This record gives sequence, C-alpha cells and structure tokens, in this order.
Amino acid sequence: MDVLVRVSEATGVPADLLGGYLSALAASVATGRLPDRAETDALRACGTLAAERGVPLRALADACLLVAELTQATPGTAAVLGAVRRGLSAFAEGYEEAHLTAIATEEGARREFVDDLLQGRADARQAEHFGLRLAEAYTVTVVRAADPLPPDAPVVRRIERALVARFGSHNILVAGRDGMLVCAAPASLAAATGEFTHQVRSSLEAWRAGVGRPHHGPGGIVTSYREAVGAIDLGERLGLRAQVLKAADLLVFPVLLRDHGAIVDLVGTVLGPLEAARGGPEPLLSTLEAVFASHGNHTAAARRLGVSTRAVTYRLERVRRLTGFSPVDPTQRFTLETAVLGARLLDWPARPLDGQAGSDGRHDPFGLRG
Repeated sequence: MDVLVRVSEATGVPADLLGGYLSALAASVATGRLPDRAETDALRACGTLAAERGVPLRALADACLLVAELTQATPGTAAVLGAVRRGLSAFAEGYEEAHLTAIATEEGARREFVDDLLQGRADARQAEHFGLRLAEAYTVTVVRAADPLPPDAPVVRRIERALVARFGSHNILVAGRDGMLVCAAPASLAAATGEFTHQVRSSLEAWRAGVGRPHHGPGGIVTSYREAVGAIDLGERLGLRAQVLKAADLLVFPVLLRDHGAIVDLVGTVLGPLEAARGGPEPLLSTLEAVFASHGNHTAAARRLGVSTRAVTYRLERVRRLTGFSPVDPTQRFTLETAVLGARLLDWPARPLDGQAGSDGRHDPFGLRG
C-alpha cells in the first residue's frame, strides 16, 4: 500500500497535506541535505492548510514521524523512530489535555466574572485579571443580533482577537451575555467603540447596537451596560432606523416618561381625536413620524411611506382638522412631535391609554434602577 495512504488511514491526516513532506524527506535521505527554502515554504503552507481544516498539531506531528518510520530501510532506525513517534504522541496528548482543561477553566471563570461585573459584584482583583481597571470610566456597547449569540460563539472570540490585536489585552473586554455581544472599553479609548461596531458589521448581517454613556467604577459599567440595552429597546419601540443608538442621544425619552401621567394625558389630548379617522390613527401617526424624520420635507416623507406627496399633504390636513394642531406651526409642531414620541413609547394605539393612566411613573427605558 502507498505510504501516504497508510499514514492517512493511521493518523487521520489527509494525504494531500503530506506529499511535499514525503518528497523533502526522500531528497534528504538521498542527498544528506536539509530541506531548502522552497520546500520549507511549501511545508509551512501545508501546516497553515492543516490548521484551517482543523487537523490537530499532534496528529500532524504523528503523521510526519510515521512517514519517516515507514520510509527507513534500516530496521533499527525504524524502531527508534517508532519509539520517538509514540513517545512524542503521548507527550503531546497529555499537553493538549492540560491545555484544553486550562482553557475551559478560564472560560468558566471569565463567564462568571462577566456576570458579576454586569451585576455590580466584581472586585478590582478580578477585573485586573481580565484586563480592566475599574478606577477608569468605561463605555459599554451592546449588540443584539437577529439570532441570539451563545457565549462561546466563534464570532465572539474572533471580534475579541481583532480588538486585542489593535488595542491590547489590558484595555478591552468582549463577551457574550444573554444572547448579546458586550464590549467594555475605557472612555479614553474613543476608537474602540467604532472598531467594535466595524468588526460586528463585518461579522453579522442583522444586528443593532446600543452605546451607553461613560461611567466610573464597577457600578459605572453596570449603568453603561443598562443604558446600552435600553437604547436598543427604545430604538425597537420607536422604530428608529439607526443601527447604532447612543444613550446620550436618547435622554429626552426618560424625561418624557418621568411623569407618566402627564405623557398619557398629552397623547390622549393631542392625538386621541385621530381615533375618529377612517382607518384609525396609525396611518396618520406614521405620516407625522415620516414628516418629522424628513425635517418637514413632504416629498422625502412620501418616499419613506411609499405614497404620493399629495397623500402626505392630505393626511397632514386631516391631522390638523381632527386635532387642531398643525405640523407647520413651530409651537404646535413641537407638541405634535412630543405626543407622537409619547404614543410610541406607550405603544398607543395598540394599547389603550385608559389602561395606562394609573401607572406610578416608574418607567425606566434605560434600566437605570437595577
């Protein structure tokens, strides 16, 4: 049987990865010279290919030694090589087992630390072990993908390696938590958030990111994390188009909801009359949103809605007649826009306002109350 076939069957290493090695070995036996630069480069390329195919290094070393064992003519030499191969394989197996155990232990400790950190229970020594200096202000960015990401997803490690390669291991923490991807970086390292979202954009298809504000200490990381998650939640509730949402840009919404009764009253008073419209209030609400998002440009709003400009003008006139508020008047426009935002935050008209009037005002869209 051909040597490469025997070796492949014995070790599981594909025969095409070993052809160059067999040729180099045969040339060395025949001439007494070591492999030259071209042969070494070819072997290095095969090593890279083996890694990409998931061939263990131990199996590759075992295959190389077995090739040497099978191609030696002297029985004594073959026996020595056989002993070396088996000894090296045993050493490598024990080494790999210890390495995998260490990795598993570290990953378990890392997941526990991330949970402690994002619940405010981490201490300084834990943080320093994983590369964080809690005396600094940190900004947390959270990514929510279309499909939940497991903590050990390859994309998590890949993005972490890319960030560590650029910023160093003692600046960045990237981890998976609750199906999301979390990145904590010093606020002084402004480029880290941009690089993180760049790596996410290159690795995931459907996703949305929230960026918390910078805060100091372990509690600051918790606060920034909750702000980031809250920004994503607000973006989904409000139908915001931006893929990256900054908590600092959305601070008006906690203000709106701080007095829940007042915002319910505003929505009911200003927009309640739209329930009398044919087809209900939703088409008129969507039109107001599109006009506000287009800075009053009716043509751009019509494109957003997929209707004619005339339809937009007609709908705005219906809003004016039903509510008495015109989006053209600056003061009335502000009232209308605030009411529309409040309606989206209250999920009106899907949820009736009379069922929300008794709220105690404790809405917390950024999750700041733990």
